[in-house]
Amino acid sequence: MASGCLRLTTAVLLTATCLLVIGVDSADKITTCDYGHWQVHRLYCDHGVINVQQALYGRSSSLVCANDKPQKHLANTHCAQPNTANRLKKSCNGKKLCEVSLEDFRKPDPCADTFKYFQTNFTCLPAITVVVCEGSVAHLHCGFGHVIDVYGADYGRRDRTTCSYRRAAHELENVDCTHPTDLVAKMCNGKYACAITASNTVFGDPCVTIYKYLEISYTCQFVDSADKITTCDYGHWQVHRLYCDHGVINVQQALYGRSSSLVCANDKPQKRLANTHCAQPNTANRLKKSCNGKKLCEVSLEAFRKPDPCADTFKYFQTNFTCLPAITVVACEGSVAHLHCGFGHVIYVYGADYGRRDWTTCSYRRAAHELENVDCTHPTDLVAKMCNGKYACAITASNTVFGDPCVTIYKYLEISYTCQCKYLILRLIPISQSAAICAVS
Repeated sequence: MASGCLRLTTAVLLTATCLLVIGVDSADKITTCDYGHWQVHRLYCDHGVINVQQALYGRSSSLVCANDKPQKHLANTHCAQPNTANRLKKSCNGKKLCEVSLEDFRKPDPCADTFKYFQTNFTCLPAITVVVCEGSVAHLHCGFGHVIDVYGADYGRRDRTTCSYRRAAHELENVDCTHPTDLVAKMCNGKYACAITASNTVFGDPCVTIYKYLEISYTCQFVDSADKITTCDYGHWQVHRLYCDHGVINVQQALYGRSSSLVCANDKPQKRLANTHCAQPNTANRLKKSCNGKKLCEVSLEAFRKPDPCADTFKYFQTNFTCLPAITVVACEGSVAHLHCGFGHVIYVYGADYGRRDWTTCSYRRAAHELENVDCTHPTDLVAKMCNGKYACAITASNTVFGDPCVTIYKYLEISYTCQCKYLILRLIPISQSAAICAVS
């Protein structure tokens, strides 16, 4: 008898699992010709949950849904109902099944006398789904070294069978009571575990007299250990600095103000430490917009001081953040950034910036005046909108695409992204840093 043991890192093992264990849903395109009043556009994932990439209600081709239609009703191929993709994402992202009525997209008519259709490109993301009946508590949790990332959540009712045991018929009759909510994401994202009650008190009541349920889809993202950075506000040019040795910044919580009488308390009179309910509104969202997806981020406290959230209180800036594993791409102005993932994986963009924040990047043979503004950071969600869910993506670093945040300055595009497995990985045993596969023969 001989025995041997092959030791694999987490990344290698997960990749092998992706490639060998479970089949993948390729990107889907669904087209519904608009033949009648009650036409329904239906998206469905065998495995995982819906992630809408593009959507059109109108016409962009003279060949689609063209059977038996006169040419004059097919000629206008520049017809599109505005905001269709965003509305569909809000309704469908994070669900296994989603049906929308074309009636909701017909008015105002984007092109009279043109025969229209609804067409959607979407992918299926691997996800954990939790359903809890009204009055119960949803428990979301991830294994060691992973945090929650919510794809979508709905509070209401969309069928007559879920949470129906011993319920009267009139409590189940409204199955068009879907109420997408971002509250679960706000409460749970970035945490190792989270509990949230399915109740009208938390989510409001989208359909009175109907017995409702909360449906959540989420995934567990790998993270490095969480860091807490505190900067005491001693002066005008104080800078709050976040940095990742490996990966990119993912802000969880941030405070400018005071929530403890012990933090930054040295040599300060008690009266200036007493107010522990002081917080500048929207600090976390502003910091996420500035820092998420970057390896290094520095923000001036000056930008958060006005209006003063609590006069006569000595304040500090405190941030909890994690470092997410990421691929970083930098493309100089005029060049093309190429994002790509291996077989069975799709792109997920953490963040992107177009501008300049140092003197050295993309500086070869550039005049000094083209590099002098290093406070020209312009976060953009355009890369995420164009590339998320795709196997490969190319985007040009140019003012035409992103606008010009600093005229006369030579800029660059910096992108951080990861490759997410498109396979539905079913309840793997938690892995910390490595796993051993031993064979005995």
